[in-house]
Amino acid sequence: MFKVHIITVSDSSYYENKKDLTGPALRDFLTEHSFEVCGYDIVPDEINPISNLLIEISDSQKVNLVITNGGTGFNKRDVTPEATLKIADKIVPGFGEEMRRRSLEITPFGILSRAVSVIRNHTLILNVPGSPKAAVENLGFIITAIPHALKILTNEKNDCAKVDDSR
Repeated sequence: MFKVHIITVSDSSYYENKKDLTGPALRDFLTEHSFEVCGYDIVPDEINPISNLLIEISDSQKVNLVITNGGTGFNKRDVTPEATLKIADKIVPGFGEEMRRRSLEITPFGILSRAVSVIRNHTLILNVPGSPKAAVENLGFIITAIPHALKILTNEKNDCAKVDDSR
């Protein structure tokens, strides 16, 4: 079972104690898909707190996946992609591309997401939108590819192709 840590990026939840609905929605979705949610944090929309937490989790904890939610839009305070890219060892563009592509089938505003995905050490970090509905939808678009990616990242699997006699 892969271990996941959820980070909600929200000024209102962090500073004003507004109830976070997205983190719990993601927890429920991930649990239903056989992931072990072993951590949850709320941070403000600020690059350093976001990137410092991403570094702490991916460098010192045994977590395979970090899902951030919030801070992926056009608002001046939306800085989650910048904080994520700041700490990246590798960029993984396919997840963000697929989430935007599939979101466009639901809303013409899906293209406005700036969500990114990266690898740091042996941890996959994915940004999803801040609304509960959009966060779960976007994660649902890519959920089947995540376990395979994590198996490769954790060296459980070292080949992307199907190995058979024709190879």
